[in-house]
Amino acid sequence: MVTGGARRIGREIALTLARAGADVAVTYRQSKDDALRTAHEIEASGRRGLAIECDIRSEPSVRAAVASVIEPFGRLDILVNNAANFEAAPLDSMSLEQWDAIFASNARGPFLVTREALPHLRAAQGRIIHLGSLGGIQAWPGHAHYCASKAALHSLTHTMARAFAPEVTVNCVAPGFIEMKDSPKEAGKIFAERAPMRRNGTAQDIADAVLFFATGPRFITGQILVVDGGLGLI
Repeated sequence: MVTGGARRIGREIALTLARAGADVAVTYRQSKDDALRTAHEIEASGRRGLAIECDIRSEPSVRAAVASVIEPFGRLDILVNNAANFEAAPLDSMSLEQWDAIFASNARGPFLVTREALPHLRAAQGRIIHLGSLGGIQAWPGHAHYCASKAALHSLTHTMARAFAPEVTVNCVAPGFIEMKDSPKEAGKIFAERAPMRRNGTAQDIADAVLFFATGPRFITGQILVVDGGLGLI
């Protein structure tokens, strides 16, 4: 189950897991057409694909979405908490509504989805992979609420890893600057020049890191894997 798997990085994660042999359910909130296309591509790869509407901020919506995965699949082995929001806002004039909205999607959402999915993941000796951010480690003044929400998710990764062991592993992939079609070109150029690897990340880079946690040694848990081309070293 990949939350926010309709587009962008979530879509690449879903397709990569399908190519590795998984049946994949993707959730969406507004991008229904994109989610249906992603599910169709999963089916075209020879695996079962589902597109499920879900507002990860809503307890009833999350409960219904997890049930919609279990009913046809019968089990849940991997949960990827990818759905999140990103916003730039000056800290000194940020509204309470802005702060709460980011935390609702980026911290409360993964908590709700994980809590609802946990009995099924325990039964399957499953794996949880959160999508954090380099911003959860570094201080970005123009994105204080986003950075704080991702730092909370990183902390939640550590806490869940201890709480859910030994049945379930919990890890986190923390991307740096990932270049997408709608990425700001000037910012992308600056970050690529700064990064020791001399390029920006791709959605496939993140999907490959998720696949590692999904299929790698079960002895790995509670880890934050930064995938940023060394940008965080600067």
